[in-house]
Amino acid sequence: MSDPVLSASAARVQAALLSAGVQTRVVEMPETTRTAADAAKAVGCEVGQIAKSLVFRGVSSGEAILMITSGANRVDEAVVAQAVGERIEKASADFARERSGFAIGGVPPVGHATPMRTFIDQDLLRYDLIWAAAGTPNAVFQFSAFELPRMTGGTVIAVTQRTDR
Repeated sequence: MSDPVLSASAARVQAALLSAGVQTRVVEMPETTRTAADAAKAVGCEVGQIAKSLVFRGVSSGEAILMITSGANRVDEAVVAQAVGERIEKASADFARERSGFAIGGVPPVGHATPMRTFIDQDLLRYDLIWAAAGTPNAVFQFSAFELPRMTGGTVIAVTQRTDR
């Protein structure tokens, strides 16, 4: 039995993963994986194991910033701005698509239309295996969390302010 044919966007992500030396397979799910909760339900994992790829925009520079965070976390923009060196704002859907090449809800950690400065939520590294979007709102792939910094060139940071410490 042959593998199902992937959509063009998912196939681009599969090619980028192979190019990065990541041995995994993109799968397109019958149900949506647009949100972290939807993705966790679809693949049968904890919400924290979902790697959300969020595009932000540097307020002064206009630079695209990719923040890959655990699905269980909410990004503290002030914390990320400190790492970036300028205030950031959530990118518009058009800006995110233009810079990443993918629609919001399907932005993967790799395979972008233009390179983006990338930051990775340190909480993702608590998990052996994580899942990420693969170019469409229903395509995902599973991989080792420890591959994320190498495959993206991203910097690992804390993205939330902890109040429990």
